[in-house]
Amino acid sequence: MSGADGARGPRPRGRRGLAVWPGAAADVGSLRRQLVLWTAVLGAAVALALVGVVHAVVDGASQDAVARVLDDRAATVVAAAEATRAGTVSVPDDLLGPAVALYDDRGRLVGGTVPPAQADTFAELAGSTSERSLTRGESYRALARPFVVEQEAAGPGEGVGPGSGEGSASGAAGAPVTARGVVVVAESLSPYEADEHVALVVAVVAGLIIVGLATLLVSLASRRVLQPVAAMAATAEDWSEHDLDRRFDLGPPTNEIRALGRTLDALLARVADAILAEQRLTSELAHELRTPLTAVLATADLVALRDDLDEELRTDIVDIQSACRAMAATVTGLLDLARDRSGPVRAGSGLREVVTSVCAEVDPDGRVEARVGAGVDLALSHDLAVRALAPVVRNAVELAHHVLVRTERDGDLMRVVVEDDGPGVAPEDADTVFEPGRSGVGSSGLGLALARRVARSAGGDVVLDPVAGDAGGRTSGPAGPHGARFVVTLPAARPHA
Repeated sequence: MSGADGARGPRPRGRRGLAVWPGAAADVGSLRRQLVLWTAVLGAAVALALVGVVHAVVDGASQDAVARVLDDRAATVVAAAEATRAGTVSVPDDLLGPAVALYDDRGRLVGGTVPPAQADTFAELAGSTSERSLTRGESYRALARPFVVEQEAAGPGEGVGPGSGEGSASGAAGAPVTARGVVVVAESLSPYEADEHVALVVAVVAGLIIVGLATLLVSLASRRVLQPVAAMAATAEDWSEHDLDRRFDLGPPTNEIRALGRTLDALLARVADAILAEQRLTSELAHELRTPLTAVLATADLVALRDDLDEELRTDIVDIQSACRAMAATVTGLLDLARDRSGPVRAGSGLREVVTSVCAEVDPDGRVEARVGAGVDLALSHDLAVRALAPVVRNAVELAHHVLVRTERDGDLMRVVVEDDGPGVAPEDADTVFEPGRSGVGSSGLGLALARRVARSAGGDVVLDPVAGDAGGRTSGPAGPHGARFVVTLPAARPHA
């Protein structure tokens, strides 16, 4: 269906609202939820980094401790080593504890014990010519330290070193004795690994506790800080276009939230002044137009009563009457809208009576099929409901053979669906159908714009149904696969308790 007031189509927007920053559509959740989420994520990242640092520090300290223990044990053995006359080394047995072995320069074991599980490692280190260490996984670490013992030989008849009587021989007094050997010591890593694991667990638990406390603190603080903002949003949501004198009234601007409230109150005051000025101008213009329009219509009606008019002139008079009545309906709608905004809320109206009045006004030939249930009341005056619905039905009547008007409930709203079998709305005209001044049949182009304005002032809307068919609102209408479907949404009256 193509409207008399413009090429009709869906406007890709809903009720008027505040502008949002770019990318706001991608935001997930409230600002408070985002703050808590980011705190938890950043806190977890910092805690994870600290756990890694602690683990690296503890691991390095453990490695240094093992190295010191091995070095001390090897140094103790080397310091106590003595050379025998046979050119071998010996160490007192009390210094050769577990996992300490003493080898001669040929790699033969001359003292100490070799743990069976570490035999291969000790054998590999026995022939070392320089200090070296081997680490076997997380089990143990072994250190091999070669050394040389030089000492003066004992006089005739005296032995050299412990057990000198065995293998001693006479020699020149003061001749030095030199012996080479390798001491191999091992240290289990299990105690150090256990300490590392304990430190890691403590760091992880501490990090979780810190992250949890930080997240809880941010959650409580953000709730306390943003609670006035949430209250402001809930309060503003309850206001309507009739509540022009409502303000937030948060008090003196002692903090950022109160400063925001004061700024918004000033903005609301300026908006209220602009709306009131618009209402006064609309009312004054409508009053100014009504008197000459009534005079023109009365003159046209008188001329139409004359019997000496030819057919061409009578057709022109009928066109003048039709245009005047349409303009009178527009003026009446503007006056009703201005009075409804500035005056007290009027009594509701019956939806069936509204549809009956609309059909009587715009459908003298009976082309409208109305399917409206009884007992449905609207939360706006009869006149305003007629002004919101009449332009839509008038467009359908002027451009279609059959028009269907049906109603359906949608929560606290009533949807009045107007379908026709007309030519529909061209896709290229869909975005401009509700713009004032757009007309496809030579009318003023104010009907659909005024209908939407009246519906929105009451908390409803007028839209070209984008789900019904293609981009131009074409649908499978009452008489074929063409036409258009408009939906007029009006507030329903709440049932009495």
